[in-house]
Amino acid sequence: MGFVEISNVVKRYGNKLSVDHLNLSVRQGEIFGLLGPNGAGKSTTIKMVCGLLGIDQGEIKVGGISVASGPLEVKRRIGLVPQDLAIYDNLSARENVSFFGRLYGLRGKLLQERVQEALAFTGLSDRQSDKPAAFSGGMKRRLNIACAIMHRPELIIMDEPTVGIDPQSRNRILESVRQLNRMGSTIIYTSHYMEEVAAISGRVGIMDHGHLIACGTLEELRGLVSEAERLTIRTVNPAEDAVKELRNHPRIREVRAADQTLEIDLAPLANALQDILFILSKHGVVIQSLSRSEPDLEDLFLSLTGRTLRD
Repeated sequence: MGFVEISNVVKRYGNKLSVDHLNLSVRQGEIFGLLGPNGAGKSTTIKMVCGLLGIDQGEIKVGGISVASGPLEVKRRIGLVPQDLAIYDNLSARENVSFFGRLYGLRGKLLQERVQEALAFTGLSDRQSDKPAAFSGGMKRRLNIACAIMHRPELIIMDEPTVGIDPQSRNRILESVRQLNRMGSTIIYTSHYMEEVAAISGRVGIMDHGHLIACGTLEELRGLVSEAERLTIRTVNPAEDAVKELRNHPRIREVRAADQTLEIDLAPLANALQDILFILSKHGVVIQSLSRSEPDLEDLFLSLTGRTLRD
């Protein structure tokens, strides 16, 4: 049994079915990446896990406790880092973290210790007296994390925590996610940045239209679209007629031509290399190099859902 158990959960908004009999298990101590295009049901699922949204059908348990029957106990175990910043511009960084600590029942010396611990962890100790209005986007995101982790939650849910920040701040946040996990927290991480999810997650779940359509490690997900691959061919003289013929090949999914490079995506189980070489040769295309690559997470997502993450 997982630390988070979502069993046959349904959520409707009027006549619209947002989450459709969802079953998902997140293991204790893992970083679980949750992906899905807009409208897939990710945010609704997260809100139900946190007890912020009622469940129409089914059950969610966190650490063996039902969200429906023990909402306060579940909320004490969770730290939520929302996509929209949950900080107060009229309070200093220290006052922001302290405010959220009081919401979790911390007082006195323990509260002050946890505030300093959270600020130090997120690299904000030297700016603790400053208000967020003076912070960069990355610093605001780190303050958002400090507010969510100061009570040492067993489960941390991060919903798009790196939106709109620079690469250096993003890398710092990703390292903090790894560190929180090493310290014992189970983490559910959602992002529109596939490379982030691939870099930090042990397992990935892909949602679409309210369903979990795939779940597993990157290697396991690759197995679902077995043998799909991409060929990258550098040429001396790519010919338009050759590209047109390749695009009409039944076992070729897509051909992209730019300058002197062809990227060819093959359909799963396709063995079309001999045909590709024949077509290029027939049209007088001279090959400089050819390489093969397995699908990355973006390719897998497109193959499984038929659309990109940002659709």
